[in-house]
Amino acid sequence: MAGAAPPPKPEELQPHPVKDQLPHVSYCITSPPPWPEAILLGFQHYLVMLGTTVLIPSTLVTQMGGGNEEKAKVIQTLLFVAGINTFFQTLFGTRLPAVIGGSYTFVPTTISIILAGRYSDIVNPQERFERIMRGTQGALIVASTLQIVVGFSGLWRNVVRAGIGWWLVVSLQLADRVFGLYELGFPVLAKCVEIGLPEIVILLVFSQYIPHVMKGEKPIVDRFAVLFSVTIVWIYAHLLTVGGAYKNVPQTTQDTCRTDRAGIISGAPWIRIPYPFQWGAPTFDAGEAFATMAASLVTLVESTGAFIAVSRYASATPLPPSVLSRGVGWQGVGILLSGIFGTGNGSSVSVENAGLLALTRVGSRRVVQISAGFMIFFSILGKFGAVFASIPAPIVAALYCLFFAYVGSAGLGFLQFCNLNSFRTKFILGVSIFMGFSIPQYFNEYTAFKNYGPVHTHARWFNDMINVAFSSKAFVAGSLALFLDTTLYKKDSQTRKDTGMHWWDRFSSFKTDTRSEEFYSLPFNLNKFFPSV
Repeated sequence: MAGAAPPPKPEELQPHPVKDQLPHVSYCITSPPPWPEAILLGFQHYLVMLGTTVLIPSTLVTQMGGGNEEKAKVIQTLLFVAGINTFFQTLFGTRLPAVIGGSYTFVPTTISIILAGRYSDIVNPQERFERIMRGTQGALIVASTLQIVVGFSGLWRNVVRAGIGWWLVVSLQLADRVFGLYELGFPVLAKCVEIGLPEIVILLVFSQYIPHVMKGEKPIVDRFAVLFSVTIVWIYAHLLTVGGAYKNVPQTTQDTCRTDRAGIISGAPWIRIPYPFQWGAPTFDAGEAFATMAASLVTLVESTGAFIAVSRYASATPLPPSVLSRGVGWQGVGILLSGIFGTGNGSSVSVENAGLLALTRVGSRRVVQISAGFMIFFSILGKFGAVFASIPAPIVAALYCLFFAYVGSAGLGFLQFCNLNSFRTKFILGVSIFMGFSIPQYFNEYTAFKNYGPVHTHARWFNDMINVAFSSKAFVAGSLALFLDTTLYKKDSQTRKDTGMHWWDRFSSFKTDTRSEEFYSLPFNLNKFFPSV
């Protein structure tokens, strides 16, 4: 037939090729941008991690009995420790551009400590706050030993190396963890929709649409979309506040929308250096320590997926198990520092900052180390840091909507290594995703309705261990996927291909891929003394 299109070539019918390194990243781990650009990008990472840093203490300190001054000090301490932990992780840990900040996983165990009977008789709010904080310090110090031992002993390296359906498990637990944070996105944004909605729209336009219209040599607008959008909406929110837009609205709306209601600026000192045991000597309770150790185990699983997502958006090769184990050990050190300094919360990889790597397409290690410097600097200069920490929560929630989506898509992207035409893969995939949402939803709804979890025995420490673990979407999805993949495993080459193990074999050891040396080797020639295997 005249004019008919020629038949497609065989290579045109092939699906997109599998990539062990993500292409189109402007700056990878070892290629830092120019210093002015790197400093601005580092400050952008600092702004993004402030959301969790402010929200967790704001939730916990009031329940402990503290006021605005205590809240400001805890935020300063959490920010200071986050800067130290981020610097250690990028220098001696995985060496990935991963921000180590506060973790929502530790919040339920901290609340359990707050509700402990031995604090109920304390009348003085200040004394109650300090006593509870010292109790959380002791629990965190003990719980940190789990990740320190598991990481530095190489046990986690062996667990990861022995993983059967590695890509399948990582994909499911990472996707379920991040998509499971949906309650921190639009529901928080909608509490003040007049500032939350403009933030997400402006961020979307600046980061995705303008670059298609303005095709310049340097991607300035999209790379600094967070700085531009937050500045614009923050000024707009302040104009609404001083203009009297919230004078006759309910108190809850004022607390969410106004830029002068956080109470952080008034409570923050001008200059203050957080120091160890600033709340007093830690106290230890075996039950609380075991419960916090369960939270530490959950964050170990969650951070494993987050580290791999960071490596993806930094255009690095998948982490060798020995490097991942080393990073877990240093994350344990981070939890130990959280206990020593008294943050009231443990540490884990910041998912939102991993999403920022994707948005900017800059995975430089130097940028995140600069952001660690900003964290330490503004934690010491309390008043200046408090100004940025007072950004209204709906603005932060708008950022989360895009960042969490990016990291969740990284989890789904790992399914490219698996055979999605296999009924076995489809069964494990579907059941693990569904139950990974369904089981934690039951645990969370039960707890919200009855003020205690479904596991409710006389041993409170046991209750906390089980309830915390099964309230984590990543832990449930990853554990279930690992169980199903192990029990439904057949020792043949086809099953290995279905689960992506033939791809994982190349990265199962530090020396089996020559690129590992470039991305993950320790500085100062320390590999001679601490070799990776």
